[in-house]
Amino acid sequence: MTQATHQVDATTVAGWLADPHRADAVTVVDVRTPAEFESAHIRGSYNVPLRLLDEHADQLRERLGHRVVLVCQSGVRADQARKRLAAAGMDGLHVLDGGVPAFATAGGDVVHGRRRWAIERQVRLAAGLLVLLGTLTSLLVPWMLALAVFVGAGLTFAGATDNCMMGRLLARLPYNRGDEPTAETVLGRLPTGRSA
Repeated sequence: MTQATHQVDATTVAGWLADPHRADAVTVVDVRTPAEFESAHIRGSYNVPLRLLDEHADQLRERLGHRVVLVCQSGVRADQARKRLAAAGMDGLHVLDGGVPAFATAGGDVVHGRRRWAIERQVRLAAGLLVLLGTLTSLLVPWMLALAVFVGAGLTFAGATDNCMMGRLLARLPYNRGDEPTAETVLGRLPTGRSA
């Protein structure tokens, strides 16, 4: 099965959630950080940060229904979550193509809170600044060019492995953490398993 098979477009998800006969059969799980979730999220979605999802995939399998839509900002982290839950034995997993922004553009019901930059945007800013700093300072201190090379290698690794260490580091900053939920809190908020 290819990744494209698991992707679902925003219009389809908005339709599922708007249909009173199907809305109860769909569980939307947002795998972004709590701070990103507080900034904007799909109404009725449940925040299960990727870190907690990793640690409690088996418990989530027992709690979630048969049709689960995984959401993040762009679809990358949601697809990582899909792979991890599939490895734990779950099926019926879908990844929202384009994430929360695509859902909002499709006219879906999005709850807006305090505005924060998405992790992906922070990574682009930090990487760009580090490359610029390394390049400009290398005019005075030649070995500083290594900073730009290091960042470029890191971005290449992130692209090849779909694992961004800079994003993980930025997600740990207090600004990005929000109110960090415990596993008990997250699992307690989830609905019990439902049939599709």
